[in-house]
Amino acid sequence: MPKISVGRDLLFQALGTTYSTHRFFLLITLFISFFSNSSISLVQFHLTFSFLCIAAQDEFDELCLEFGLELDDVTTEKAIIRKEKHLEEEEMSEDDEVIYKIEIPANRYDLLCLEGLVQALRIFKGLDAVPVYRLVNIPREAMLKMQVTQETALIRPFIVCAVLRGITFDVARYKSFIDLQDKLHQNICRRRTLVAIGTHDLDTLKGPFTYEALPPSEIKFVPLKQVRNFRADELMEFYQSDLKLKKFLHIIGNSPVFPVIYDCNRTVLSLPPIINGAHSAISLRTKNVFVECTATDLTKAKIVLNTMVTMFSMYCERKFEVEPVEVVSADGKSCIYPDFSAFKMEVPLSKITGRIGVSVEASQVTSLLNRMQLDAKQSDSGGDDCNIIVSVPPTRSDILEACDVAEDFAIAYGFNNIPRTKPVISAQGRQQPLSRISDLIRLEHSEDSDSIDDTILLMVAMAGFTEVLTWILCSRTENFTLLNRKDDNSTAVIIENPRSSDFEIFEVGDIVVLDEFKDVGATNRRHLAALYSSDDSGFEVIHGLVLRVMEILGIPLVSVGDESGYHISAANESEETEFLRGRKGSIFFKGKQVGSFGIVHPEVCKPGFEFFSGFIVVGS
Repeated sequence: MPKISVGRDLLFQALGTTYSTHRFFLLITLFISFFSNSSISLVQFHLTFSFLCIAAQDEFDELCLEFGLELDDVTTEKAIIRKEKHLEEEEMSEDDEVIYKIEIPANRYDLLCLEGLVQALRIFKGLDAVPVYRLVNIPREAMLKMQVTQETALIRPFIVCAVLRGITFDVARYKSFIDLQDKLHQNICRRRTLVAIGTHDLDTLKGPFTYEALPPSEIKFVPLKQVRNFRADELMEFYQSDLKLKKFLHIIGNSPVFPVIYDCNRTVLSLPPIINGAHSAISLRTKNVFVECTATDLTKAKIVLNTMVTMFSMYCERKFEVEPVEVVSADGKSCIYPDFSAFKMEVPLSKITGRIGVSVEASQVTSLLNRMQLDAKQSDSGGDDCNIIVSVPPTRSDILEACDVAEDFAIAYGFNNIPRTKPVISAQGRQQPLSRISDLIRLEHSEDSDSIDDTILLMVAMAGFTEVLTWILCSRTENFTLLNRKDDNSTAVIIENPRSSDFEIFEVGDIVVLDEFKDVGATNRRHLAALYSSDDSGFEVIHGLVLRVMEILGIPLVSVGDESGYHISAANESEETEFLRGRKGSIFFKGKQVGSFGIVHPEVCKPGFEFFSGFIVVGS
């Protein structure tokens, strides 16, 4: 779950409720007593003031819990810096700015900045109404335009834009504006692979703009925080040593064309998703901000753009108003962004209250949903069932189905207020057969066995092997290249960020294979793998292990063609290339191959696994 860091004093000031009324009057009384009565010492004053600050923190912690958030840590700016530099901690002084670290739900992108958090909490407490976000009413021909070229489809096909006119920054607002971009990049943008955000001082640019994809050698500009021109290919080399930017270079590094945004004077705005141009850098003096989001996922780009402009439109001269931009694609299709059209859904009252387990009138449901920034009202349509019409604002991209509405209702109603009930259905838990077989392979005979299945004599571990737990999802290299196996591109799941280690001795665990009949396109399968290393071949050791496992599982060894049990046959020489020719076998059960074993090929032992020669492997 993402966390945001906000200054306590700034947060309390924005919330408008530094302390409760009782504590506020107590604080005023303390100040008056201190300055008018010498009987109160400075120590007593500091102790009482510290107590009030702690009480206010507890009060805010309770508010977070009610809203479904968590005050994860209380620290200071100095402590954060010292921790990053691995320095020893120091005691907090009165002059240090107190920082609250708050844990935010992963799908609440609107809460990733101070502005969104404060707005949501004030609406939740009934202090503010839900804001209405509007687009500036200007004719299409007067709008800024972004022309997209056809070549962008090769690398990063989508772009959405908007303008914040008449915005006023101070140090805190500017820092929050930059921090929100970073949080979005780490969260929904998936480290800029799906979406990359660029913000520019519009007064330094001139429209219309173009979004193009060009060879790196043809792109030249001065990047942010630099003073000289770079070609795009030079820039990729330059940022190889940059701790922050080098992790994004791979996104476009191998592409023959790089995405780039120009204004009408061919001034580079940005080279997404790497760096913005220095020419249009924003500052505290910036009054008009041009926001662009390039993406491989248009839906997420719209969400990111809406989040950026709605959160900071409150600082515009015309509050909560955003200027649209027309984006013209290569095929001539035109779209206006941002899209503030409300998403409406009609949800039966029973689907809201029934899922939570409470009986509440429709009027109370709509009132509670309004506290969660959802414009809700009772439907006027006839019929026995009462429906709630919910209008979802552009800030709440997490509301997709009726269950999301029910969740917001439960938060506003209060989880502690939901009565506890016993389930109407009783179920008896039991071990899954797959897990049972896995455990039987690990265990030996039990004296207290009540069934034939439990009378397991000696399994793999008792045969002298030690169990290890390795990664389920491995890289393509380790699954195929290092094993001299050919990838048919239809079986193994390939992941972008594999994490794996050397396999040792034996393991009972899952693998993931493609399965078109599953809704996620893949399924897990339980496998057994064992390794044996010695100066001699040890082929008979692994062979014996196979026989023992099958014996314990109660599967008889039969002749070829008999499907009542299993048999072992010489492996096809054209398959299982991770083994030496003539030193491998295939295990068949009911006519289907379920495993193989043999001596690992020396070429497999060399490059990445660094095995000793003579390794033997068995898999099923």
